[in-house]
Amino acid sequence: MEESVASSRALRTPRAAAVAGVLFALLLTTALVLVRTAVPGGPGDGSWLADPGRRRQVILALNLVPFSGIAFLWFIGVVRDRIGEREDRFFATVFLGSGLLFIAMLFVASAVAAGSLADLAARGGAAGDGSGFNRRIGGLILHTYAMRMAAVFTISTATIGLRTGFLPRWLVFAGYAIALILLLVIDVTPWVELLFPLWILLVSLDTLVTSLRRRATERVASANQPLPRK
Repeated sequence: MEESVASSRALRTPRAAAVAGVLFALLLTTALVLVRTAVPGGPGDGSWLADPGRRRQVILALNLVPFSGIAFLWFIGVVRDRIGEREDRFFATVFLGSGLLFIAMLFVASAVAAGSLADLAARGGAAGDGSGFNRRIGGLILHTYAMRMAAVFTISTATIGLRTGFLPRWLVFAGYAIALILLLVIDVTPWVELLFPLWILLVSLDTLVTSLRRRATERVASANQPLPRK
């Protein structure tokens, strides 16, 4: 009975990781696209504040962020559980720390942006200097600090995947390339931020495919086992 429960848990965990990672990638990508299309000039440009449609677009993006954070935390937990005892302590610490810092900064940037919109509403629709300052702070936290933590998370995850065989080599080296872009080229264009959820999506899909193949193999092996004699 215990072996059956353990086997069922081992099969469910990778699929849960894949679902959580896919949800995170879709939610964060949607939120970033909504913000970038609503505020094309960056957080310092306040012209979008006069457009109610763009403000609703930003509010929708901010409401998606907590759910993406929850999915990302679940993704971290189940990936660590899948790696198990093969996990290196050094890279595991960097992996967990950078992931938690990324989520914390993502939440802080969203809270600052939401506070600016609340301040705007309290002023009756007139954007003041304080709200502009807050928008710049929120954009700096997200664009400069959170995304660089995302790069560190990508490097540590790719390294763990390379050392344990958790990820295919092409996905590992793609992660290194994306991390390098996030570290060095993030200031060129904010659209580079979409590379991080894209990589998480690829990792999640690879995890799901691997889990389904393993499950099919185990079913075939179980079906081919001879029946016990009475």
